[in-house]
Amino acid sequence: KGQSEGEFLHHPVFIADKKGSEDIDEASDFYDTVEWLLANVPNHNGKVGEWGISYGGWETAMGMISGHPALVASSPQGTPGDQFTGDDYHHYGAFRLLYAFSWTAGNARIRGSERVTVQGADAYDFFLDVGAISNVNKTLFKDQVPTWNEFMEHGTYDAYWQSKNVMDDMHGVTHPVLNVVGWFDAEDYFGALGIYYSIEAKNPTNESILVIGPWSHGGWARSTGSSLGPLSFGSNTAEYFRESIQFPFFVKQLKGKGTGELPEAMVFVTGSNRWQSFDRWPPEEAESRNLYLRADGHLSFDAPTMSIEDGIEDGFDSYVSDPADPVRYTAERRRSQGNLWIIEDQRFVADRSDVLVYETDVLSGDLTIAGPLLASLNVATTGTDADWVIKLIDVLPEDAEGDLAGAQIMLAGEVFRSKFRNSFAEPEPMVPNEITEIEYDLLDKAHTFLKGHKIMVQIQSTWFPLIDRNTQKFTNIYDAVDADYQLATHRVYRSRDFPTHLKLNIIDR
Repeated sequence: KGQSEGEFLHHPVFIADKKGSEDIDEASDFYDTVEWLLANVPNHNGKVGEWGISYGGWETAMGMISGHPALVASSPQGTPGDQFTGDDYHHYGAFRLLYAFSWTAGNARIRGSERVTVQGADAYDFFLDVGAISNVNKTLFKDQVPTWNEFMEHGTYDAYWQSKNVMDDMHGVTHPVLNVVGWFDAEDYFGALGIYYSIEAKNPTNESILVIGPWSHGGWARSTGSSLGPLSFGSNTAEYFRESIQFPFFVKQLKGKGTGELPEAMVFVTGSNRWQSFDRWPPEEAESRNLYLRADGHLSFDAPTMSIEDGIEDGFDSYVSDPADPVRYTAERRRSQGNLWIIEDQRFVADRSDVLVYETDVLSGDLTIAGPLLASLNVATTGTDADWVIKLIDVLPEDAEGDLAGAQIMLAGEVFRSKFRNSFAEPEPMVPNEITEIEYDLLDKAHTFLKGHKIMVQIQSTWFPLIDRNTQKFTNIYDAVDADYQLATHRVYRSRDFPTHLKLNIIDR
């Protein structure tokens, strides 16, 4: 709300059954705003379009469900959808510490209070010194950031978080929608993709279009899109989007000019660096194949064949996870999160004893994936809770140019907090040393692993301070004290009976 008066409410609840003027939400506020504009802005044709990015994208989604008859085109872009499962503040129940700290401290503090920032050169050292997450309010915020305290009071997927799930509200969207997100959006990729899928499910006859390009959060609106960090995409992808997709879409819907004809999905395939159109998403022709962890750090499309009954000595790899020495999420020493860590070269952690590394042989030909990327783990821990971080990586050859020679470029990375494996609303402890299956979605990708490259998977249990540390025992982590954080030994199984794999969707084009 900037410096305006009133009380800030983070993503206020959508009221579907409004009974009177006191039932105000963002959708009805949008409706009233459109009414005012139609009555007070001259020389219009009675048609309204809307678009927004990030929080503005969420506001756009609220406008989509307002039901205003003048609304003929919407474009939610980089839009949060569910803040407990996969957007800004949590990923599968694990708390995104650095972003949540920085965003709430800057945008949700009590008016007139002093902004608290990360001190020193490195957020990693800063948050280790802070210690338990309960210390943040006690020693730093001191009740001056009410939204942070709300987050700490709602450590499960309770009514507070469920009511903010905008995907559940995508009913009655009858006008055309242009859904936009970047492959490397570190903030709201989950929500933007989920809103598209929700519109498709709840409004099957609606014209809903999906565009995904090689961009970080909002990068499609403020850059040329020719590169991101060390990665070059061979063209000005963001300019192409703005000029050849977004502009024609709104011109057609608002003014009835031009064809503005777009496919169901327009995605940029990284690796091979080309735009590809599809008449449905995920692609109907995609073939699902499992990529298995194998012994000696190998990764293969062939399933494990050995089990304990066949005399195999061990069907797992193990490591000790130490909350006092968590794995960094970036090699850079920085105070803020940044947006390049999501494509960072992962060689900086590949040699750690608490990071498992698996890779294929050198690819003899190109391999293109397009669609959902699913992880299926069989794991165990000596504790009663654990985080699992899985990263899908493109390993470039040693003769690649410059700093990319031998680089391990992360394409997808996701974390899952074990206690939420059966329910985000009702967490359950892990049974120590019991093999447990955990499955979750690393979300959609479209990428070509080029001939001469290798595919790599890394698995770890800390990703700090991007994600807060798990105490590794079943407890409300937000109330935990420093003494609650403990060592644990984790096992990742890779036998015939207990395989761990990624499910890829492969296309032949």
